[in-house]
Amino acid sequence: MDRFYLISGTAALLERLVPLGVKLVQLRAKDLPPDLLRAEALRAQAVCATYGAQLILNDYWELALDLDIDFVHLGQEDLDTADLAALRRAGVRYGLSTHDEAELEHALACDPAYVALGPIFPTLLKQMNWAPQGHARIRAWKDRAGPVPLVAIGGLTPERLPEVFAAGADSAAVVTDIQQALDPEARTRTWIEATI
Repeated sequence: MDRFYLISGTAALLERLVPLGVKLVQLRAKDLPPDLLRAEALRAQAVCATYGAQLILNDYWELALDLDIDFVHLGQEDLDTADLAALRRAGVRYGLSTHDEAELEHALACDPAYVALGPIFPTLLKQMNWAPQGHARIRAWKDRAGPVPLVAIGGLTPERLPEVFAAGADSAAVVTDIQQALDPEARTRTWIEATI
């Protein structure tokens, strides 16, 4: 699993950043009508295919099956309604969000391609029901997850990466630090350099 995991709300941003050398991306397009969501997913799929990046579609596992997208990310609420057997039959891998011990146990029982832990630090992206997890939780999660890759998310910056990776994270997911950057391309290059 690539150490730099870019999450974007739009295919347009992926079209700008994937050509820079990003190899692992998630399209997290929220609250779109079905036709616009499908169009966004197709654009993201096309740019990832062109540049050899792995596309992960957030939440919409049925659309992933329909479009032959081979990786999805599911939150805990989506996990309860997703047809994991259908995903497995189609060869679609899935990563799962976790925030507490019960969620981690449930996620690991589902044989995920990775588990995500967050927020590691305070985050501006959305209101969270959980306090920042911190480095000790990364270590504990990695001990429990064993060979399952662990993705850290929430408030990450390139400057915080050394301690995040030292604590046991296999990959660092970023949303706000790039989406709110004055120059997303330059910030993406910084992330790529920091995760080589």
